[in-house]
Amino acid sequence: MTDDGRRRAARDGGRTTPPRGAHTKAGTRTKAVSTRNATFQHWQTLLGNRTKRNRAGEMIVQGVRPITLALDTGLETRAVLVTHTRERTPSRWAAEAIVRAEAAGAERFLVDAELMRELGEKEEDAPEVLLVVAIPPDDPARLPVPADALLVALDRPASPGNIGSITRSIDALGGHGLIVTGHAADPYDPRAVRASTGSTLVTPTVRLAGAAQVLDWVGRIRAGGAPLQVVGTDENGTRDVWDADLTGPTLIVTGNEHSGMSGAWRGACDVLARIPMTGHASSLNAANATTTLLYEALRQRRR
Repeated sequence: MTDDGRRRAARDGGRTTPPRGAHTKAGTRTKAVSTRNATFQHWQTLLGNRTKRNRAGEMIVQGVRPITLALDTGLETRAVLVTHTRERTPSRWAAEAIVRAEAAGAERFLVDAELMRELGEKEEDAPEVLLVVAIPPDDPARLPVPADALLVALDRPASPGNIGSITRSIDALGGHGLIVTGHAADPYDPRAVRASTGSTLVTPTVRLAGAAQVLDWVGRIRAGGAPLQVVGTDENGTRDVWDADLTGPTLIVTGNEHSGMSGAWRGACDVLARIPMTGHASSLNAANATTTLLYEALRQRRR
């Protein structure tokens, strides 16, 4: 990287892929990465360093379905990484993904197969293609609130896998968005995105500091005329889940995997719903509990 390039990277918070609008015509800028240079090291930090991922405002997308969804959704695509090998030609899917990414303004990088294997976090074959996409802003205005709004707020979730599984359920069961609050795992952690099977890329997701910020947003929604109710999941809840009315606009709140909802969240809930247990277990894990409420909301709305 040149001195000018280093200065630009430092100015952009370490980002080595060009900002939106910095590209020339699609396909006219292709670079080769065959060593663990600054560009490769930056990509590595996007996988494992949350602070640098947030500072750069971008993430790596792995896998056929997540990449396809990212392109379908129109996320800002900053770079397309292509395995550089003479041993095989790109599949039809990979060739189309490359063309679509470049048409969206992405810069193409030809990357050594061993380096791509590391970035793809795969033990066997290197992935044909990876994307670097912008992380959407944490603005609650991005969350859709239609008449049948169904959203989820997670209070200090510790597991990226749980966040991803819940995001997948939101997408599958007709939900409209996700809010992650407090000191929490990152919904853009590769483990979360993999657990979501790509649903993270199509589900509006916002990270907020805590319950107070979410409740400010809820208040604005209510002031605008939408009767958004807040329903918490709690093993000691006052109402069985099937007795709670989930047909109207609803924000489901699920607490931390170990300590449950904070006092602030419990006090803010209009309803505390419990999932009746018939065996020895006293509760479900966060992902299963949230999915149960999402499915019950879907069931009630289809009656």
